[in-house]
Amino acid sequence: MTTGFDRNSVRAAMDDLYQRTLASVPDDLGRLICVASTRDYNTGQYHHAGLAAVFSDDVASRALAQCHREIFEKLASSPVEALVAQLETYVQSTGAPAAEVLGSWADLQPYRVLVPADCEKLAAELFFSNIKIALLILRARRERTVADPQSAWPRQSLAQ
Repeated sequence: MTTGFDRNSVRAAMDDLYQRTLASVPDDLGRLICVASTRDYNTGQYHHAGLAAVFSDDVASRALAQCHREIFEKLASSPVEALVAQLETYVQSTGAPAAEVLGSWADLQPYRVLVPADCEKLAAELFFSNIKIALLILRARRERTVADPQSAWPRQSLAQ
C-alpha cells in the first residue's frame, strides 16, 4: 500500500476502478450511480475498500471523485435518446415495478445525488432537465403500452 498520492497513483486507481468494477456496468448511467454511491453524503468523501487496500484512502477518494466527474460530464453531454435508453436499462435492472421506480424518480428525485460536488450549476441543471425529460418519455411509453397491449411498441418490459 502506498501513502500520500500523486497524479500517477490517482490515474492508476482510476484505471483499476474502470477495469475491475465499472467494466461490468452496462452504461454511463449505471456507472454514475455506482460511483456516486461510494460518496458519503455527510462528508462528501468517497470510500472504496478495495481501492484503499491497494492504494490509500486518499488516492481512492481522489480517483473516485475524478471518475465521478468524468462519467457525469460524459452523461450530461449525451443526447437525451441515449439517456432514455440508459434509464430504461436501469429501471429494468432494479427488479421493481417500472411504474414504481419511475414514480419515485419523478417524485423523490434521487438523481440529484448523482451530481459531483464541484459540478457547475448549469451542467447540473441540464442533467436534471434531461433526466426529467427521459422520465416523461419512459412514463409516456409505459402508458401507451398499458393502454394498447397490441401495440407494436417494443417496450412491454415497462408495462409492469
